[in-house]
Amino acid sequence: PYGCAKLYSYWMTENYRRGYGMFACSGILFNHESPRRGETFVSRKITRAVARIQAGLQQKLHLGNLDARRDWGYAPEYVAAMWSMLQQAAPDDYVIATGQTHTVREFVEQAFKLVKLDWHDHVEIDPRYFRPTEVDLLLGDASKAADKLGWKPQVRFEELVQLMVEADIQLLEDQLSGRQIGRAHV
Repeated sequence: PYGCAKLYSYWMTENYRRGYGMFACSGILFNHESPRRGETFVSRKITRAVARIQAGLQQKLHLGNLDARRDWGYAPEYVAAMWSMLQQAAPDDYVIATGQTHTVREFVEQAFKLVKLDWHDHVEIDPRYFRPTEVDLLLGDASKAADKLGWKPQVRFEELVQLMVEADIQLLEDQLSGRQIGRAHV
């Protein structure tokens, strides 16, 4: 359903652009992450669990397919790309992605490494989290965005994982101390 809705949106944008002369762009954004990512997305599920495990509030993180490969980028950079699309003389469609993939396992390894814990001690595979229609590889080609918008991702995978882990550690510390009022920054 999610993919169908995205495809529908793409064609509606195209229809309004052609049929009504509207300045409408489609941004086909691959996984864009930040500390504001919803807590049910695997990236945030991992970073929240790492913070809780490090603090002694949780022992295990239950995940599904660790071999799924994703093209993970930093959300604020993707927002900058969207803004840039809207500054062009003519509307167009762009893929926004890093052009690199990393497995869920790599995300887990990097996140636990940052807090000096062995992920093997804390991660359990749970068949409930395997998707029946899993896409094993999601990889984007943002060469058009690079050529026409001058857009290229700056934050690399390791930095992305680090800033998300650090933000969730800080968020947890703030919550435990009573200082937390809103959501994590960024």
